Amino acid sequence: MAYRDLRTFLKKLEELGELVRIICPVSPYLEISEITNRLSKGATEKNKALLFENVSGYQIPLLINTLGSYKRMNLALGVNSFKEIAERIEKFLDKKIPDDLLGKLSMLPKLAEAASFPPKIVSSAPCQEVVITNQEEPMLDKLPIITAWPGDAAPFITMTVVVTKDPKTGTRNVGMYRLQKINNTTTCMHWHKHHDGAQNYLEKAAGEEGVEVRGQKTDKLGLEIEANGDLTNAKSSVLLKERQAKDKEKSRLEQDFSGKRKMEVAVAIGCDPAVMYSASAPLPPGVDEFLFAGFLRGSPVELVKCKTVDLEVPATSEIVLEGYVDLNELTTEGPFGDHTGFYSLAGMFPEFHITAMTHKKDPIYTTIIVGKPPMEDCYMGKATEQIFLPLIRVFLPEVVDLNLPLEGVFHNCAIISIKKKYPAHGKKVINAIWGMGQMMFTKYVIVVDDDIDIHNLSNLAFHVFSNTDPKRDSVFTEGPTDILDHAASTMAISGKMGLDATRKWKSEGYIREWPSEMVMDEATKGLVTNRWKEYGL
Repeated sequence: MAYRDLRTFLKKLEELGELVRIICPVSPYLEISEITNRLSKGATEKNKALLFENVSGYQIPLLINTLGSYKRMNLALGVNSFKEIAERIEKFLDKKIPDDLLGKLSMLPKLAEAASFPPKIVSSAPCQEVVITNQEEPMLDKLPIITAWPGDAAPFITMTVVVTKDPKTGTRNVGMYRLQKINNTTTCMHWHKHHDGAQNYLEKAAGEEGVEVRGQKTDKLGLEIEANGDLTNAKSSVLLKERQAKDKEKSRLEQDFSGKRKMEVAVAIGCDPAVMYSASAPLPPGVDEFLFAGFLRGSPVELVKCKTVDLEVPATSEIVLEGYVDLNELTTEGPFGDHTGFYSLAGMFPEFHITAMTHKKDPIYTTIIVGKPPMEDCYMGKATEQIFLPLIRVFLPEVVDLNLPLEGVFHNCAIISIKKKYPAHGKKVINAIWGMGQMMFTKYVIVVDDDIDIHNLSNLAFHVFSNTDPKRDSVFTEGPTDILDHAASTMAISGKMGLDATRKWKSEGYIREWPSEMVMDEATKGLVTNRWKEYGL
């Protein structure tokens, strides 16, 4: 089912008893977060989307935990199982897989080429029923932005659809990034080095002369995203060696952006669920997020041109922030209570200046909190796990299933089942996973045979612990890790461990006979099933 906007989805949730309206006064400082956290980790039947209609000090209601269960996440995507979408995606992938890596890479944009749901531009939109351009009027100050955790530096806007353009090609990028409120018209824009928005920022910055870091002038040719994820000045020998190449790039970009020192940004809040999910999805290069959202919902996403920036946003958004990131300004952002269950540290990030805020006449502010799982973001991640499994199979057709357990916060652990076909096949898959896109951040990779249910963690642990010799089956290496991995001695670089828990063959040097697992015969199982009531059990 396609949901044209957030309200259509909320109506469906309310019909199914999946939405609770809270009318008593609640504080945006910690209280809403604690309520939501308890529901997220409590009984499944009580875990609902929450609409706070009386946030203390604000007129605008607040929606949270919208996608915070498997049921609601499936409803959001209009399916009974995430695998239904994976099957649709598989149909767009060529079954004749090229042998070479470049050939395989060229296949990925075919999802975009095959899809028939490009976004549609409209001239007017509900998200622009109210337009505020006067900087003296309340903008961010009228939004019930929450402080989720005691150690957070400030209130954060979290459930965002952030739109930018590649400064070289003009190609649109959409992502989900958090914004720390600074004042009524200013936030931090939290871009990490692996985010496309950050790459757009760096490419834009490469054509400028310098950047202001809270009054300190730095060389913009040295502007890099450091291992800790900050946008800072990096005076390293590597950068010095690259200066000549950057000078050439700077000269080219200066022609492209002569006189332009600001990168335009639009932030949509309260979009339909397919758009919200697509903003967080790890799409292949060349696949437009709004097109993918149209594919998910079965109808094109309507976009409207912003009032003060040359960007388009979903027409049915509840709220839109328009503005720019100033290439001269970086400011301190964080700490922030992150999805790892720990605080991410403060760092330097660009400021986002708001030139206009538009919204519906009676907008709903949507937000999300993250922390120790399970929380709302976990279900978005589990959707991604299954939806994008076909793209992993393009490179590794032997892969049967994938589980990114919640306890591994998605970048710490990957469990994979395969159809084993040759000796050391499990170790081949382990190494391949570390070379595949953002899977490179995975610290622990476990590979098992295809008859193991990798989503039953108890059964999985039994087979892993039973079937492995740590000395023989472990693979150790070093590589990139998520910048939020506080266990790494060096930021963004970590040791990695793979465990080949497949059954070992004689051709792998296992000279003993592999034992059979104990299983009751079917006749006895059927007898006991038929007589179960007689036993009085």
